[in-house]
Amino acid sequence: MKDRFKKAIQSHEAKVGIIGMGYVGLPLVIRFGSCGFKVYGFDIDVRKVKMLERGESYIAHIPSQEIQTLVEKELFVPTNDYRLLSEVDVIIICVPTPLSRYQDPDLQYVRETSREIAEYGRPGQLVILESTTYPGTTKEILLPDLSGAFGKVGEDFYLAYSPEREDPGNPNFSTSKIPKVVGGVTPNCLELAVTLYGEAIEKVVPVSSTEVAEFTKLLENIYRGINIALVNELKVLATKMGIDIWEVIKAASTKPFGFHPFYPGPGLGGHCIPIDPFYLSWKAKEYDFVTRFIQLSGEINTSMPDYVVARLMDGLNGRGISLKGSKILVLGIAYKKNVDDIRESPALTIIDKLLGKGAAVSYHDPYIPQIPRTRKYDFGFQSVPLNEETVRQVDAILVLTDHDGIDYEWVASKSQLFVDTRNVSYGFRKKYENIITA
Repeated sequence: MKDRFKKAIQSHEAKVGIIGMGYVGLPLVIRFGSCGFKVYGFDIDVRKVKMLERGESYIAHIPSQEIQTLVEKELFVPTNDYRLLSEVDVIIICVPTPLSRYQDPDLQYVRETSREIAEYGRPGQLVILESTTYPGTTKEILLPDLSGAFGKVGEDFYLAYSPEREDPGNPNFSTSKIPKVVGGVTPNCLELAVTLYGEAIEKVVPVSSTEVAEFTKLLENIYRGINIALVNELKVLATKMGIDIWEVIKAASTKPFGFHPFYPGPGLGGHCIPIDPFYLSWKAKEYDFVTRFIQLSGEINTSMPDYVVARLMDGLNGRGISLKGSKILVLGIAYKKNVDDIRESPALTIIDKLLGKGAAVSYHDPYIPQIPRTRKYDFGFQSVPLNEETVRQVDAILVLTDHDGIDYEWVASKSQLFVDTRNVSYGFRKKYENIITA
């Protein structure tokens, strides 16, 4: 059975089902579809399914034309009917893995998906989890459900883990060009998963187990989170010392070895870096191990919104203005530049803190015309135009996301107070007395 399955993958006759049509799942649909695989895209959001059926994208950096082409060629079938899981040969799981309100892993979507595959899937399928999670999840959650439904893993069905690696908005690293780490529950599982990704991804990196693959993704983002915390802490110190941390980083980056630049900001955003470290920190408790670096870096990074608000208050006080009753225009609310993604964006936390202190807040973001409701916030704000009238009528401009296409020097020159958390003013801030960094 394995050999026939492998040939079906290599000939692109195998049908691929992808569960979760978000920032990870949809690019995978496009990649496998463009390689000639027929792809079923599953999502519980009927609105998304209807848009995909019309060939429309709801993610800024994914062109509608790519979706429309696959739909017209009948290579992409968007659906919310999970009974169609029986029609596919491969199932790739790309569902959210958030944290609970107590910073514990919330795997409800993985568990629900596992049960749906057990109910609607069939023996002989290859199931791959891509959602970021703690080491052991694949074997602890999916393996029991699927073994109970289909039989022996590696013979009656196949199970693997491959961590998602996406950098939305980065034109240099498309899905096909980002190396794919893959771990299988058995050698047969690994072989089939490597074969599958090898048909769509330029480089596949097999590892010895699903646990290694799960740990790999956490290491990648913990590494980033800890180093960002370090530079955020140094930013606070440098400001107190009257030193420009951005100039320091620029100078240190000239060293051709032993240094990799990380940059401070208003806090962590996106689905990965603010969340993933806590998955490992939680799992470590089973082994009576305290991940001190992870906890400390989390404390530093989550304190950055308060630091930004404090710097803004200092700037306003210097002009004889109280934060309460002041008008603040936030520039950029996406978690990173040039994307329409607000997941875990520190901008939302900062806006909430400003509103709580009595400020009147508006925002401009060319990628997000209206702030959607999230699990934590429901502001109902719409983006305002960025023009001279808008800039002049507020007491401060607060830059939280450094989108391209904005003339930040023009904005600074027209504003009363310009608070820069992203270093957009590096080339001109010495020209204006109304600019402070945060």
